[in-house]
Amino acid sequence: MKIGIVLYPTFGGSGVVATELGKALAEKGHEIHFITYSQPVRLGSFRDNIFYHEVVVSNYPLFEFQPYETELASKMVDVVEHEKLDLLHVHYAIPHASAAFMAQQILKTRGVNIPFITTLHGTDITLVGKDKSFEPVITFCINQSNAVTAVSESLKEDTYAHFDTDRDIKVIPNFIHNIDDEKNEFDIEKRRKYAADDEKILCHVSNFRKVKRVEDVVHVFNEVNKSVRSRLLLIGDGPERYNVELLCRELGTCDRVMMVGKIRDAAQLIKISDMFLLPSQTESFGLAALEAMAVGVPVISSNTGGIPEVNAHGFSGFLSDVGDVQDMAKNAISLLSDHEKLELFKKQAKAQAEKFCITKILPQYEALYEEVLSKSKLTV
Repeated sequence: MKIGIVLYPTFGGSGVVATELGKALAEKGHEIHFITYSQPVRLGSFRDNIFYHEVVVSNYPLFEFQPYETELASKMVDVVEHEKLDLLHVHYAIPHASAAFMAQQILKTRGVNIPFITTLHGTDITLVGKDKSFEPVITFCINQSNAVTAVSESLKEDTYAHFDTDRDIKVIPNFIHNIDDEKNEFDIEKRRKYAADDEKILCHVSNFRKVKRVEDVVHVFNEVNKSVRSRLLLIGDGPERYNVELLCRELGTCDRVMMVGKIRDAAQLIKISDMFLLPSQTESFGLAALEAMAVGVPVISSNTGGIPEVNAHGFSGFLSDVGDVQDMAKNAISLLSDHEKLELFKKQAKAQAEKFCITKILPQYEALYEEVLSKSKLTV
C-alpha cells in the first residue's frame, strides 16, 4: 500500500507514535509518505520506502496568522495525485482531519477517491476538544472520516461523552517499536555519572506542562529521598520548568535533582533508572510510562485516563489518585527499599510492555487499512 501519514513532527506522543508506525509499515514493504511542516524528530536517517513531503508555510503579509490548514490540504492533494496514494492516515484531529476532508473533497472533483483514517491521541479530545469553539469542527471530522481510531478505551469513552457521534471508534493502543533486549548489558558507568551505587534513581519525562504535574514529581521524590537515598532525573522542558526549579530550591533538593532538558533518546537515561514517575492530571494513554516499562523500569503513576490500561497496579508498578503524593511516595518506598521486590517489578514491567509491542499492534492497523480500502472501492 501507498500510505500518506499526516502528523505533528515534534517530540509529542502523537508525533512519535505516527512516525514509528510509518517506519514499521515501511519495513514491511509499504510505501510511506510523511506530510508535515518539518521532518519528524523520530524519523532519523534515510530509510527505504519512506518519503517526506514538507508543507511550506507561506509568509504573505496579508495574513496575521498563516493558513496552515489550507496549505496542508493543498499539499495532501498534490501528494495523493502525484504519488498515487491509496489512503491517508491523519494523527490528531485538529487541523489534520479537517484538512484531510478538504483534500478528499477537492480530489473527488478531479476523479480521485482517497479515504482517510483519523487517529485520536488525547488532547485533541480531552483539552482542545473541550473548547466549544472547536467542537463543531471536531465532531464533523470524526463523522466524516472513513474510519476512526483511539489509543485507549478511556479516550474512546471521552470522545463519545464530549462529541455528538455514534460512529464506531476502534481502539488500537499505542506501542513500543522495540522491547529492550535483555542481552544488552547494563551500563553501570553511565549510571555512576548520575548516582552512587548505593543510591536509587527516579526519573520523569514530559513536556513540563501543568497537566503533567511535575511539581508532584518533586514532592514524591522529596518524600522518597527521606527514606531511600535517591537522585531524580527530570527529562524534558516546558512552561512549568521554572516553577519546578523554584520548588527544588524551596525543598533544598537541588543537589539531588538533575534537569537534563530535551534529549532525543530518553530511553538511554530511563534505562539506568530504578523507577519512573508519572503523576499526570490526565493521560489518554501514557506512552512515557510504556517506554519506561519497555526498558524494565516500574512506574508510579496516577490512575487517570488510559494509564490503568498500561500500568498494571501491583504488577508493573502502582496507581494512585491524582495529587496523592503521599500514596505515590509510600508505593515508591515500598519498592525501592526491597531489592527482591524491585527486581521482580522490573521484570514484570517489561512483561507488561510486551503486550504493546509493535508486532502485535501493526497487524491491527494493516487490517483496518485493508477494510477501509475495500469499502472505499465499493463506493466508487
